This record gives sequence, C-alpha cells and structure tokens, in this order.
Amino acid sequence: MGDSENFVIVGAGMAGAKCAEALRDQGFDGRITLLGDESHRPYERPPLSKEYLMGSAEFDSAYVHPESWYADNDVDLRLNTSARRIDRSLRRLELADGSHLDFDKLMLATGAHPRSLPVPGHDADGVLQLRRVGDSDRIKQALSGIEHLVVVGAGWIGLEVAAAAREAGVAVTVVETAELPLLRVLGREVAEVFAALHRDRGVAFRFTTAVDEILAPSGEVTGVRLTDGLEIEAQAVLVAVGVDPDVELAAEAKLRVDNGVLVDATLRTGDPNIVAAGDVANAFHPLLGKQIRVEHWANALNQPAVAASSMLGGDTTYSELPYFFTDQYDLGMEYLGHVDPGGYDEVLFRGDVEAREFIAFWLAEGRVRAAMNVNIWDVGDQLKTLITSATTIDRRALEDPSVPLNEHIAR
Repeated sequence: MGDSENFVIVGAGMAGAKCAEALRDQGFDGRITLLGDESHRPYERPPLSKEYLMGSAEFDSAYVHPESWYADNDVDLRLNTSARRIDRSLRRLELADGSHLDFDKLMLATGAHPRSLPVPGHDADGVLQLRRVGDSDRIKQALSGIEHLVVVGAGWIGLEVAAAAREAGVAVTVVETAELPLLRVLGREVAEVFAALHRDRGVAFRFTTAVDEILAPSGEVTGVRLTDGLEIEAQAVLVAVGVDPDVELAAEAKLRVDNGVLVDATLRTGDPNIVAAGDVANAFHPLLGKQIRVEHWANALNQPAVAASSMLGGDTTYSELPYFFTDQYDLGMEYLGHVDPGGYDEVLFRGDVEAREFIAFWLAEGRVRAAMNVNIWDVGDQLKTLITSATTIDRRALEDPSVPLNEHIAR
C-alpha cells in the first residue's frame, strides 16, 4: 500500500477510530479520512448509561484518543460530516454538503440508531432516548428535577438508566412487553435475578403490557397510559426499545443488507473494497457457524483490527466470542458467548445466586455455550476455554465451586 492511497472510514465512533488506529499500527502510510456526523471526536458509549450518567466520571474519560492523536497520526478527522451516497464503480463517496471523496478502500462503521415509540405524545418534551452524549446530558438533567421516570423497555439500556435514576432518588416504573426483564437475551432463569435486583431497589415493573399513549396535554410529559388501561404519572419517559443498524448508505449502494451490513468472517462486504465493523456489521462467526450482529462495546473495540487487515489485503478472521458487561447498583457482570432465544437446554449456577455472587452457564447438548460471571472476577479466560473447547461437561463439577474452573471438568 503506497502513500498515495486514500482509505475512508464512515462513522467516527469507537469502531471508526479504532480502525484508523489499527491501520497505522499495521503499517499503512497513506491517507486516512474519518467522517463523523457528531460534533465530538470519537468516544465510547458505555459511560453514557453508566458512570458519566451517574456523575462519577467526566466525559473526557470516554474519548477514544486524545485530541492531538488524530493530527499526530495524520488522520483527517472531519466532524459534523455525513455521507450521502457510495458510488462503487467510481469508488467515490458523496457527502451531504455535495462534495465527494475518492477512496481506495472504505470502511462502514455507521452504527445504529434508537427505535422510536410510535404512539401519541412520542414527541413531547420529556420523552428521552439514549445513544449520544447529548442524550445522556438530557437524561442527567431530567433526573435532577423529576420525581418519577417511566422507562419503556427492560433491556440493558433501560435497566442501566433505571439504576441511575434510583441512585439519584427518582421513582422508576419499567414497562415491558415480556414477562421479565432481559428475557429474550438471558432466559427466565437469569432474568429473574435482574428482576429481583431492581425490585429490591424500589423499581416497579409493569410486565406483559405496553405504552398506548404518552400523556402530554400541554406538550410536556405528565405520564403514560398503558394498553391495559393503567395510567402512570411521570415527568419523563425514557424510550429504550432497541436500536436498528444504520444501513441506509449500504442499502442504497446495493450492498447485501439483512439486520445490518452482511460481511464475511474477514468483515468484507460483497464489494472487495468495502468492509464494515461495529454495531452495523452482521458478520459470519467461524466458531458459531452463522451470521451474528452484536451491539456491544467489545465488537467496536476488537473488530477494527480485522477490518484494517482486510483493507490492507490480509485474510485475518474475526472469531472473538461475543462479550458484554453491565454495572447496576452493586451488581457487576460479564457475559461471554452466544445463545439464541430458547437455544439452550438448561442453565447451571455455580456460587450464591441470592447473594448475587455466582457464575451462570448456558448449556446445550451437554456443552457450555455461554457464561455470565456476576460479582466474580478474573475468570474470563477460563470461561472462554470452556465455551470454545466443545467439551461435554460434568454438570456436578461445573456447579461445584470447589472444583477449579481451570481443571478438566469434562465428563
């Protein structure tokens, strides 16, 4: 790769910034242009629902690189800049302002955007979402001046904001269409743990129902009406009903799109000059043997090195197990692996579930497919070995804390 080549990255989040870093680390000395539609340089998103939202960390700690890094590494970072169209035949990217950039290789790191709630009152003052730093600032400001928050959706974002609100002394009601929080992700056995955690901290749940209307008679939120007829008074509503991958640019360019931009294990799209990584990438996972799109920090951190290698002509594959973490009240956990909803036979627990110090294992056909360590640390490598070893497990040994995880517990 010569110094006359231009690599363009669309999306100045963590994945985009890490791709620029990886390109330089892997020896690329050509031009790198990094485009972002926000006014902030690339930053990590987990603090927006965790320490930054709770006021325990400044936003500066969330930046991926110091401000000087981009100039020091000859990365042309263009903020407040959106891409409008990819011309694949010319290898040209048209920008929203009418200008264009020619590229030799292109990376799509366009991320995802939060889903809205299509009900009356959805645009009232006091209706909140969380994706960007400005959203976190608005939630933080709201929590300082309200008595009651309704959270719509009991996924990770909804529960983390609910925890932050309770820590701030705000009453919280969580509305969820399923029977338990995180039911689709974790299954009933572990979802019960998170339901109990939040109930113990005073969160009220309304399960198997949905918001029919956000009440805002004067343009400001006063509450919600549920589909079961119940009205709940509130001064703010957080809509946390998931995100959709931002595939508009890829779809218009006729790249393959299905729940994200479809890429192979090297993160290449059907066009050899275009790769994708992060929240937008639906990648073939060689260990799992299928396409998977993961909306978590670890993908944005680790996939870019593979994407950079592919841009440089390499054949590195991305085979890291899906990983995510959360911190809610005094519970910290890490999850490793992947299980589809209903795609396991049983969940085994090792440790004290009531004290919330345990490891949970999702088993299918006698093998560990995923594991979650709750308030137990430094076991990630051992759990990864259990998941990737394809070994049939001795159930009793797996449940017994006296049997070290790093010993063979195969049956």
